[in-house]
Amino acid sequence: MVKDKILVIGASGQIGVELTMALRKIYGNANVIASDLREQNPLLEGTGPYVSLDVMNKEMLHVQVIRQNVTQIYLLAAILSATGEKNPNLAWNLNMQGLLNVLDIAREEKLHKVYWPSSIAVFGPTSPKINCPQQTIIEPITVYGISKYAGEFWCNYFNQRFGVDVRSLRYPGLISYKSAPGGGTTDYAIEIYQQALDEKKYECFLNEDTYLPMMYMPDAIRATIELMEAPAEKISVRTSYNISAMSFSPKEIAGSIKQHIPEFKISYKPDYRQTIANSWPQSIDDVVAQKDWNWKPEYDLNKMTADMIENLK
Repeated sequence: MVKDKILVIGASGQIGVELTMALRKIYGNANVIASDLREQNPLLEGTGPYVSLDVMNKEMLHVQVIRQNVTQIYLLAAILSATGEKNPNLAWNLNMQGLLNVLDIAREEKLHKVYWPSSIAVFGPTSPKINCPQQTIIEPITVYGISKYAGEFWCNYFNQRFGVDVRSLRYPGLISYKSAPGGGTTDYAIEIYQQALDEKKYECFLNEDTYLPMMYMPDAIRATIELMEAPAEKISVRTSYNISAMSFSPKEIAGSIKQHIPEFKISYKPDYRQTIANSWPQSIDDVVAQKDWNWKPEYDLNKMTADMIENLK
């Protein structure tokens, strides 16, 4: 059996760093090539091969895929929700063209698998707020959400028309202590822990009762790998799977932190990100992922808070 060679595009980002490390544990350091436009993340240094790569340069990307004998691509390079609103054209171009470049190359080179993340940002104000189902009304209001929804259909199209085995998850807000947040609307849930330890106070850019679907990074990494390792016949969704772990508000996360840092204080000053957050569901129904490949999360809010504080110290 030929050993898979994996290329991770956007390996220095919030998800990319931890996913690259997890994949190297499974497939061996030499078989997972990290790539990014940015400097290599310090956590990845010395752990395996690294190439500087721009997903928008299709020719260079194609050359690397052939040269490195790549059989799987994880495409994580993207401009996120809050950052995307500051430069919509750039966000659309990068998020869309990057995906099309990868899908085209996957088709031409007959790659084994492609992974591309979608997001809860595909949902909009008209989507159900509680236990938002896999198939529902989807009318996103951010350029990030629009690009992710369009991307889901491109993935489905390349699977149906060309047989490309492309798989996807709609990530909720992701929380991690290892790498910095990437400009998303749910980033407060990372910043709050750091500030609680450093300053004992935090000013939140969302209202205290804004519930959003969230997930701790170890669960997100495990979900991604479990999805990618599931047999193809188990995969019934070729757009993107709903996936869920927990939902909480800034007030609740503050309460969870106070159990460890009693003097912690939170204040609220909602900004433009509040409008984005208001357009998203408060909780997600992921029964299809549970049924197809036995997904279940391990972390709830209090278990995550204990782990975050322990590691950030």
